[in-house]
Amino acid sequence: MLKMISKPAVKLVERYLPDPYIFVLLLTIVAAAAAIAVERQTPLAVMRMWGDGFWGLLTFSMQMLLVLVTGFMLASSPPVKRILQKLAGTAKSAGGAIILVTLVSLVASWINWGFGLVVGALFAKELARLVRVDYRLLVASAYSGFIVWHGGLAGSVPLTIATEGHFTADAIGVIGTGSTIFAFFNLAIVVCLFIAVPLVNRLMLPDEKDSVYVDSKLLEDAPASKERITRPAEKLENSLVLSLLVGVPGLLYLLDHFILRGGGLNLNIVNFLFLFLAIVLHRTPRSLLISLNEAIKGGAGIVIQFPFYAGIMAIMVQSGLAQSMSEWLISFATATSLPFWSFISAGIVNLFVPSGGGQWAVQAPVMLPAAQALGADISRVAMAVAWGDAWTNLLQPFWALPVLAIAGLKAKDIMGFCLIQLFVTGVIISIGLVWF
Repeated sequence: MLKMISKPAVKLVERYLPDPYIFVLLLTIVAAAAAIAVERQTPLAVMRMWGDGFWGLLTFSMQMLLVLVTGFMLASSPPVKRILQKLAGTAKSAGGAIILVTLVSLVASWINWGFGLVVGALFAKELARLVRVDYRLLVASAYSGFIVWHGGLAGSVPLTIATEGHFTADAIGVIGTGSTIFAFFNLAIVVCLFIAVPLVNRLMLPDEKDSVYVDSKLLEDAPASKERITRPAEKLENSLVLSLLVGVPGLLYLLDHFILRGGGLNLNIVNFLFLFLAIVLHRTPRSLLISLNEAIKGGAGIVIQFPFYAGIMAIMVQSGLAQSMSEWLISFATATSLPFWSFISAGIVNLFVPSGGGQWAVQAPVMLPAAQALGADISRVAMAVAWGDAWTNLLQPFWALPVLAIAGLKAKDIMGFCLIQLFVTGVIISIGLVWF
């Protein structure tokens, strides 16, 4: 049945879903028009919000670009490539490849979202070299594992409210991860998704005549050229000692960060880890630079689109549009149903404000007073916002950009499959938030 449903969904998305750049332009127009029509903002005011906020995600944009580049460099190093090849070799069929890539992505995304995006995409490419499988579904399966990130170890909402002095501490205090990430209802949702997401992906596997394959030769890396070293500069470029003198201290810094100082994972630490592991594992600066030149080709979408999302976020927040949407959706909620409506509202807001931390800053001032007034479970409401933020990433191509860049596909190639997962996971998460 899922195979039958996914086929028209894939064709629909392939025909009508525009390139992510067009998508962000349309979202910009919709957000601006809604701010004018609903919030009674003047066109001049909306234009100023948009322009002033346009560069608000520069730091995050660079972080995301580095997720792509450093992750690609790490995975393209000879030792990691051998590990991926060995793991990929355990998949003996198309169905096995789909399940395996989904499970790897789910585990990696639960640990850290940036790690999950890169590992899933690179592992999908490795599987495509060895197994004849629909490449669109394979990459979609790698991306679908991203659904669990906000319920995992790097979820920005639960980690924010577990931090001393967070911006809502005066209202709700500090809520430890035992009540959010490691709460029974959240772990139950994660376990259900670990079962359902690979199964749904497997059941969507198209028949041979409907499948789209990629020539494995196109996924092969170009053979390394051996050049005769004659100049001192070339000796430095091929120096193992130089790489170790820089790479080893970087890894020692990470040991100090995690062990002696008790630091945790964040996006900067993940990028730092990827980079310095890549420096050591590539062995020479020249090998690293060859990998860098290949990796950077896929970063164009991130560079051009993220400023537009920053502008949309500014319109949504400063005009009051995000708050109005949230208030309307929870206006008919009860203590029991508030987590569900929080989840739905967060999913809708996420289409315009695709940033976990940024979205919590927008919705917390609305959700938390509502939870207190209704006597609802605050930790469950907070996780509902987190899951809503993660959920509609299956429809919003913002987070798929690194995956698509690595895989060499477009959003329309994978989003039809992700649309089916959107409905399935939405039901599972909703039930978990209300009844688990």
